[in-house]
Amino acid sequence: MNINFVIPCLLGMESLISKELKTLEAENIAAENGRVLFSGDENILARVNICSRFAERVQILIGSFEAESFEDLFQGTKSLEWENWISSTDAFPVKGYSINSTLFSVRDCQAIIKKAVVERLKSKYHIEWFEETGPVHQIQFSINKNTVSLVIDTSGQGLHKRGYRTEANEAPIKETLAAALCDLSYLKPYHKLYDPMCGSGTILIEGALMARNIAPGINRNFSAERFDVLPREIWLRERERARSLERECRGFFAYGSDIDGNALQAAKSNAERAGVADLIEFKQTDVRNFSPQTETCTLITNPPYGERMLDTGACEMLYKDIGKVFERRRGHSYTIISPDEEFEAAFGRKADKRRKLYNGMIKCLVYMYYK
Repeated sequence: MNINFVIPCLLGMESLISKELKTLEAENIAAENGRVLFSGDENILARVNICSRFAERVQILIGSFEAESFEDLFQGTKSLEWENWISSTDAFPVKGYSINSTLFSVRDCQAIIKKAVVERLKSKYHIEWFEETGPVHQIQFSINKNTVSLVIDTSGQGLHKRGYRTEANEAPIKETLAAALCDLSYLKPYHKLYDPMCGSGTILIEGALMARNIAPGINRNFSAERFDVLPREIWLRERERARSLERECRGFFAYGSDIDGNALQAAKSNAERAGVADLIEFKQTDVRNFSPQTETCTLITNPPYGERMLDTGACEMLYKDIGKVFERRRGHSYTIISPDEEFEAAFGRKADKRRKLYNGMIKCLVYMYYK
């Protein structure tokens, strides 16, 4: 079965996801603003859910069409082959959004889409009432400039929820963004990774998972595992495939420090649950005392800033201080994410490369120093 998929994503992640999908053997990959389209079979559906480090969720694209009236929306939705995915007992709630479109009432669009799907399934299953007691098939709609896209979610909880982080500090970085920072920093399985403001350890844990090539979703479940139309074997097969690709990484080690002892305790617990505690050493100390223990250093960090934990003046002082201890040295690279466009002035030197990414809904810049 060839299936069309959508991965919704924050702006800036499209190219990383596209590159990753190629390594996972997906087909017809096309990046757009805020989403990546691709196709593949049932195995690819399971593989991307289990193995993607950067995707937020995997959705089956049921169809797209133009709609400027509620009648257009009803007929367009009803014309799609919902019976290929939803059985007579499945639950199929509807949610979504509309922007820059004639149809702007989300509640009305939600009700019309639900009614259209029901009418379609009535004609296919020849029943008048749907109990919806079976597995949940979450229908999501997006209406942008009168173009409607209708999908069924396969992930359930967002894919950033790997399952290891039950404890977090005040302002944790998302696992998918932490993985993206590791990828952008060209982290290798023989590198020495540092995060001197590590909080609950997410960057270090994602780096260790990447170094050991442990699939981020290997220990969690997905809503599509309960879909009757998908063979149960695909999930077993893809988990076995993912485990077969794990590797030893004798050269890799990670060092994390933070001034907050409670955050470090959470980080240690998170690393143990992720199965990478043997690759990470934690120490309580101020970032101003940072001094790498190795000749080479790949440093990736997410310092506190105004919209998270510190006021503007305190941020500027922190940036000045880390600019002094993050020395320009051969074999040392520094990746720092911040929403502060004046970061370089406080840090004391221009970045060798900059890139835009989002931390939640906060627009950030990734400052990379490697020369």
